[in-house]
Amino acid sequence: MKLSIGWLYPNLMSTYGDRGNVICLQQRCQWRDMEVEIVPLQRETAIAEFKRVDLIVGGGAQDRQQEIVMRDLRGAKADALRTMLEANTPGVFTCGSPQLLGHYYEPALGQRIEGLGLLDLVSKHPGINAKRCIGNLVFEIAASPLAEELQAMLGEKPIAIGFENHGGRTYLNSVQPLGKVVSGLGNNGEDGWEGAFYGNAIATYAHGPLLPKNPFIADWLIKKALQRKYQTEINLIKLPDTLAYEARKAMLQRLNLAKIS
Repeated sequence: MKLSIGWLYPNLMSTYGDRGNVICLQQRCQWRDMEVEIVPLQRETAIAEFKRVDLIVGGGAQDRQQEIVMRDLRGAKADALRTMLEANTPGVFTCGSPQLLGHYYEPALGQRIEGLGLLDLVSKHPGINAKRCIGNLVFEIAASPLAEELQAMLGEKPIAIGFENHGGRTYLNSVQPLGKVVSGLGNNGEDGWEGAFYGNAIATYAHGPLLPKNPFIADWLIKKALQRKYQTEINLIKLPDTLAYEARKAMLQRLNLAKIS
């Protein structure tokens, strides 16, 4: 089996180490003897390249780089990405990426930047003097059917761990929140929600990177991508994730959340 992973604007949207999500997906496929291709989706990339990937990864960016991306992701590129996500192509979009999938992003300085409008959410920076949302982030995944499918995989409620570092605040409308904040600030520090979930696309403020800290999410993405591509049920070989889960346990203990580990 072969998986093609599309990496959105790697030169512009890799500010906070989210390349680790690409590496994690690639390595977990290779450990299972799958062929993996990483496809950089950049400004000069042809539309055909966008359309042929099986899974999409988008990372974070500073406001200036994010503006460049959002202005480039127009027309045929936007249509291709929209069609893919509406057809349940799996993806993980971190920090700046979900903002470009929403209706708009209002930076601290400058004019509103229009997004794709694929996710029913808006993002706003409260101003240059506002405190950033920074720190360890823990949330219980609540979006359906993701939460139910992950619980079936794990045998327990899925708890995600990450690190947030964002100035913008995101407000959801009709789109599902990804999860309920246990520790941290999440989308806006007000309503208790973190991220968003649409089709098979995960949007989140959780860096870390997210997938190495939560390998069960990586496996869910891989499984969904393979099932969609090959139109058959996929059962992934279980990997020895002892170190990852020991690290998760240590982080939860540090945050006085050992009871949910």
